[in-house]
Amino acid sequence: MVTVNGKYLDVAGQNLAAFLEESGYKPVRIVVEINEEIIPRETYADITFNDGDCVEVVSFMGGGAL
Repeated sequence: MVTVNGKYLDVAGQNLAAFLEESGYKPVRIVVEINEEIIPRETYADITFNDGDCVEVVSFMGGGAL
C-alpha cells in the first residue's frame, strides 16, 4: 500500500507518470513529493512506487489579491 495525499492506495509497483495521468493530474501544474523528497518532473517516468511510500501531490492554484 502507498499513502497518496493521506489515502491508502494499492499502487505499489505502479509508475508515477502513469499514476498521475490515470488520476487526471496535469504534470505542469503539480509538485510530487515521495517520502519527504521533491521529485524532479523530468524523472516522473523513471519512478516506481514502493510499498510503504508516502506520496504528496500538490496542485498550484491561480489567484491573487483584489
